[in-house]
Amino acid sequence: MNDKLIEIEITDLAYDGKAVGHKDGKVVFLKGGLPGETVLAEIIKSKPRYDMAIVKEITQKSHFRVPTVCSHFTYCGGCTWQDLDYAAQLMFKKKQVIDCVERIGGLPDIKIFDVIGSQEIFGYRNKMEFSFNVDTKEGFTLGLHHRGSFRDIFNLEKCYLTPDITSEIVRWMQSFVKEENIPVYDVKNHTGYMRFLMIRQAKNTSDLMVNVVTNYGEFPVKEKLIKNITQAFPSLTTIVHNQNGQKSNIAVGEKETILWGPGFIEERLFDTVFRIRTNSFFQTNSLQAETLYQTGFEMLNPQENDHVLDLYCGTGTIGILLAPKVKEVIGVELVADAVKAAQENASLNKISNISFYEGHVKDFLKDKNSAQDYFNVVIVDPPRAGLHPKALKQLLILKPEKILYISCNPATFARDAQKIVAEGYRLPEIKPVDMFPHTMHIELVSVFHRL
Repeated sequence: MNDKLIEIEITDLAYDGKAVGHKDGKVVFLKGGLPGETVLAEIIKSKPRYDMAIVKEITQKSHFRVPTVCSHFTYCGGCTWQDLDYAAQLMFKKKQVIDCVERIGGLPDIKIFDVIGSQEIFGYRNKMEFSFNVDTKEGFTLGLHHRGSFRDIFNLEKCYLTPDITSEIVRWMQSFVKEENIPVYDVKNHTGYMRFLMIRQAKNTSDLMVNVVTNYGEFPVKEKLIKNITQAFPSLTTIVHNQNGQKSNIAVGEKETILWGPGFIEERLFDTVFRIRTNSFFQTNSLQAETLYQTGFEMLNPQENDHVLDLYCGTGTIGILLAPKVKEVIGVELVADAVKAAQENASLNKISNISFYEGHVKDFLKDKNSAQDYFNVVIVDPPRAGLHPKALKQLLILKPEKILYISCNPATFARDAQKIVAEGYRLPEIKPVDMFPHTMHIELVSVFHRL
């Protein structure tokens, strides 16, 4: 045995998905391994309170371990829990919620339900972004990121989190770019043209979008791309080209051109249709989004005279679904394109008792508090960072009767929950919903009631 390797028994999974063990009374966080396994690991970083290690060999396997289906599993940064039995995934996700609520929030007496599992655990994603990058051996790669790297991209064979056609389009685009000799973007030197390929397919309507994100400049073989890709994939409904010359490596364009089709897809949640454009935020698991929102509405128990404020409303999905059940809804969102999409979707569904405002949540709340406008129900679905401290302060000044909080980050939720409860609210229960099988991510739904 390598003298540098130490034997560790893994006992738990941490919030970020790393395995947890102990050696000589010290906590060790490990890349690789599952609870119940004994492993040989190499310490790569030592801190006063904990060590970081990499699993080199599993000497005793866990009963939670299952075979993986993806050939990219060992190095892909995506579904890092694919080797963990799905029932066990839900169990450890619930534990993460409990740990955050009790340790960070200091709220030990909250009823936390078992995680509501996803209806589909493979092929559930309605959107995926794939990156281009130059490669010294293969010329270029088009696929997903290596685990822990934003520069290293591997060529995709198949992603099991998306519908089969997504991987087929990726492979087709790999060949097309190679045959047409189109320069690929170099992430390090910021040169080249092809940057991202984003594919969206609506689960309930099957609408299919291809969005090509490039450096500045018109697409060089536009007509050939349109002709060839629509022949190869007859179910394709629209093709969009976005230009992004910024150094920030994100698949959002500064200039958008619709190459073919309407420039959007439509998805249906319950009986409501949502028009989704290239940069629109929409829950990536459509079937489970219905579960998430239905759970929230049941917990909220909306009444026909409720005046609802929907903060961080994005493209208005929650507010539009809730509007027929209440008196009025006002949505607030900072991103201008999201506000336009929300207004478009409200009009598309003939929802007349909802309106949207563009701006910072904290500023909107401050103005509403000054005007003494009253909303008895507030919905918050913030980004992973949670509520902005000033926004939370203004929200608590508003003193709504109920706050429906949907969170994609148990840690920041627990931080905010502690402050909300301290200001005179009761939090009876939390219901976690699994939107992303085979990852460590978990969403949760809760309703705070003013005492």
